[in-house]
Amino acid sequence: MTLLIYIRPLELKDAQTSYVWRNDSTLWVYTTFRPKDYITQEMETKWLSESLNKPDQSRFAICVKELDTYIGNVQLININEQCAELHLFIGDKLYWNRGIGYQATELIINYGFLKRGLKKIYLKVHPANLPALYLYEKVGFEIIGKEDGLILMTITKEAFSLKC
Repeated sequence: MTLLIYIRPLELKDAQTSYVWRNDSTLWVYTTFRPKDYITQEMETKWLSESLNKPDQSRFAICVKELDTYIGNVQLININEQCAELHLFIGDKLYWNRGIGYQATELIINYGFLKRGLKKIYLKVHPANLPALYLYEKVGFEIIGKEDGLILMTITKEAFSLKC
C-alpha cells in the first residue's frame, strides 16, 4: 500500500519535532548539514523563525495524509529568478523506503516550476546514497557533474513537463 502525502509550509511549532531529528546522526550520514553540537528545541525554533522569513527559501513539511503526521522536510533554497536548490529529508525513519521521497520531490518540483516560476532546479547528493540517486533519476533529474565530492543533478521545467 502506497502512503499518500502532502506538503505544507513549515511552521514554528514543527521545531518541537524537527529538533529531535537534528540530533539523530543517522539522518545526516550523506549530507554536509550535520550539527556539530546538540540542537535544543529553542535553537531549532530560532533557526526556523529566521529561515521562514527569507525570500530566497521555500520550506515545507512533509505530512502523511491519512494520519496528518509531520515526517520530514522538503525545501527550495538559494532561489533566484531562474533556479533553486532542492533539499529533502525524511526525519521519521518509520517512513523510509516507502516512496515518500519520490512524492515529496514531485510536489516540490511542481511548486517550484508552477508557483515560483523557476526554469531549473538542482541538487547535490552523496555518491553513496544510492536510494536518493535512484529517486532523483526516476523523477527526471540528470547528472551534470560533481561539486565538493557530491553529485550535481538538475531538472528543467521543460524536461519535467515532458515527463508528466
